[in-house]
Amino acid sequence: MRDHASPKPRSTLRRHLLQGIVTLPLIGLSAVGQAAPPATAVVNTTKLAVTDTEVTVGQLHSATGTMAISEIGSIQAEQLAIDQINAMGGVLGRKIKVIKEDGASDWPTFAEKSKKLLINDRVAAVFGCWTSASRKAVLPIFEKENGMLYYPTFYEGLEQSKNVIYTGQEATQQILWGLDWVSKEKKAKTYFLVGSDYIWPRTSMKIARKHIEGHLADSKVVGEEYYPLGHTQFNSLINKIKAAKPDVIFIAVVGGSNVSFYKQLKAAGVTDAKQTLLTISVTEDEVLGIGGENMAGFYASMKYFQSLDNANNKAFVQAFKAKYGAKAVIGDVTQAAYLGPWLWKATVEKAGSFDVDKVAAASKDIEFKGAPEGYVKIHANHHLWSKTRIGQAQADGQFKVVAESPDLIEPNPFPKGYQ
Repeated sequence: MRDHASPKPRSTLRRHLLQGIVTLPLIGLSAVGQAAPPATAVVNTTKLAVTDTEVTVGQLHSATGTMAISEIGSIQAEQLAIDQINAMGGVLGRKIKVIKEDGASDWPTFAEKSKKLLINDRVAAVFGCWTSASRKAVLPIFEKENGMLYYPTFYEGLEQSKNVIYTGQEATQQILWGLDWVSKEKKAKTYFLVGSDYIWPRTSMKIARKHIEGHLADSKVVGEEYYPLGHTQFNSLINKIKAAKPDVIFIAVVGGSNVSFYKQLKAAGVTDAKQTLLTISVTEDEVLGIGGENMAGFYASMKYFQSLDNANNKAFVQAFKAKYGAKAVIGDVTQAAYLGPWLWKATVEKAGSFDVDKVAAASKDIEFKGAPEGYVKIHANHHLWSKTRIGQAQADGQFKVVAESPDLIEPNPFPKGYQ
């Protein structure tokens, strides 16, 4: 990590900011000496909440309810990014003010709060949502009111909007690569699919089934089950899994249900010694509640793990723990949420405007070389180029990275043959 005692010249820093490639060690440098910010009348022609010194954005996540176990990390990461950006002078010379709203794990509440943020508060951007159900609930509002949402969660794909930047992975990046890995490395032929009962798990498992049965030689699905959000009794499911004897349990259970599910698996004797399990929904955030001892040996397919060994990530983890405590953990969606404010800043400064239409038009090819995951770039379809990694859960609650895609995977939210 670069020595803070020798910061880059302000002109160099400014150029890097405009290119969207500022690195994390620069965090904390002041904006003293930079040129005066552009006039508000120039950068805000659509009556957003922008003044000569401040720009207002929204945060919309579940701070309460069954999804809070997953979404608190996103709230924290976005706030960290905003604090760091403000410490560097803000966006177009304006400090970021945040209005926080709680979606409360309830999709109609998400819709109601998004209307407030866009219509009443006139926020310049919103960082928010986690589940696909919450995103689907707010999407028509963002499109009607022409707002900009930075959405951090890995999701099923089959969507693209001018009004959304998807900073998590879509299915072809996470699901297909993960299934290809487990098929090859574990010689897997039979799969049991389990998910929570809403849009993302059901669509993800539809894609997974098509890939297993249509692209993995001599492979088949031997079971498929869904359970409501917040469900806590999985003993009957575990009995079905034991009877089916699958090579792989492929999991997309979300939120607080994970705590019960993995504890009950271990109590029933279903451990890594006997069973390969690959999840696309459990990150370090959930393991904090599940307990590492109940996940040890199982696998997760993600683009980010806290244990990634690179300079960007080390600086990010250090800053996160300094703000939220030494015991704080960082999962895939938390990191993707952290990308949102940085990508928005880079895009606004490229566009020279907070206007949503101009930001949307300027988004293509925006880079963030300071991303904790290593490097990301916005595709024309508003998703991110990124790598996929397989992590094996450790007893201490972290993941050991055991595989990584050799190259960035191009996002393809509408894959032929999977819809």
